[in-house]
Amino acid sequence: MKIGIIGLAQTGKKALFEALTNRKPTENEIASKASIKSVIEVRDPRFDLLAETYKPKKEARARIEIEMLPRIEKDAIANTDIFTDINELDAICHVVRAFKDETVYHAEGSVDPKRDIDSINSELILHDLLFIEKRMENIEKKTKRLKKEYSEKEKTLLMKLKVHLEKELPLRLLDLTDEETQLISSYPFITRKTVIVVLNISEKDLADTTLIEQLRHDYQAVKIDILQISAQVESEIMKLESEEERAEFLKELGIKEPAVDALSRLCIKALNLISFFTVGPDEVRQWTTRFGSTAPEAAGVIHTDFQKGFIRAEVIKYSDFATYGSEAKVKEAGSLYIKGKDYIVEDGDMLDIRFSV
Repeated sequence: MKIGIIGLAQTGKKALFEALTNRKPTENEIASKASIKSVIEVRDPRFDLLAETYKPKKEARARIEIEMLPRIEKDAIANTDIFTDINELDAICHVVRAFKDETVYHAEGSVDPKRDIDSINSELILHDLLFIEKRMENIEKKTKRLKKEYSEKEKTLLMKLKVHLEKELPLRLLDLTDEETQLISSYPFITRKTVIVVLNISEKDLADTTLIEQLRHDYQAVKIDILQISAQVESEIMKLESEEERAEFLKELGIKEPAVDALSRLCIKALNLISFFTVGPDEVRQWTTRFGSTAPEAAGVIHTDFQKGFIRAEVIKYSDFATYGSEAKVKEAGSLYIKGKDYIVEDGDMLDIRFSV
């Protein structure tokens, strides 16, 4: 699963990428003007509590792929390479400049987050509209060779998508049947993807929520999650060597946790994933699985044999564990559950899989 960082020039994409991945891109990577790839660990306080409780020999956080794409210029629709890269993503993280600094130029000449969000959204919608136009032309040319019933179904669906997009609405808002989803499953529709907007603010604005509250209100209807981060501050946090130093720095700023920690969890949500845990003295591990996964499907994430030979899952809800403080006390309270093949795994579940092969 892959999430990609996009944005206009001078928005702070590189600083955010470095804070998330804890690594600096090499000069060669930057000079290549190609996508820069890495992996991030999901920072989850639930994992921290479990690791602190079990003190295992090994700790393994959930990880997701992240990719920083080349900057998007104005009228980017002409650059097909960028949209090919975006199409390969599972979700999009759009970094938007909200800090003012006279020494850093802005591609549009001034700082206006809403304008920049709307600009990129329009580019993505235009990309999808142009694809529909080209696909419709191809269908017309190939109608004689295609099954008429199939081509008519596709044309009807494409017109439905076109009408929706022309209202400046992304395709992720459109409810499609399973058959319609299958028809377009191989098409590069970018606006079907989940979008997170990251507002890159200055340190002095960390406590000011006026802008983010307004933008959340403005973009709630188009299903865009918005988070504000000071990439400069996050970079400074990552440079500190010890957790104690980081905690003191955050305390001085009045921040509960680094914003990139919250962003890593938001990325999991954007990818339509949930987290579950396996625990013990040998290892505490956080896993991810698709939202709506059954217990055997989640077991298969751990090992294919677990899914093939699934018998049952012993389940502890993280909230119960946090309340009672140990497995033994959870069991005493009658809050350990035995679940079968039909159980739908919930975010935060602690699973012990029983299987036979």
